[in-house]
Amino acid sequence: MDLQCMAVFRKAREGYIAFIEEFPGANTQGASLEEARSSLREAVALVIEANREMAREDADGVAVIREPITVTA
Repeated sequence: MDLQCMAVFRKAREGYIAFIEEFPGANTQGASLEEARSSLREAVALVIEANREMAREDADGVAVIREPITVTA
């Protein structure tokens, strides 16, 4: 699935602070811009994984329909 999001990088005293505008909680930092980019990709994956797990737990015992969706913004 390809979903393009906006990454924001802010120069800090000891490197870069990074976050994704569309994913609250997906934020990180890195000593270099490349390190911040790499860490941000991992942070997004972890947020998605955690959200999926919470949704499954919340729906435990409830009839739900789960299906892929493509988003175009």
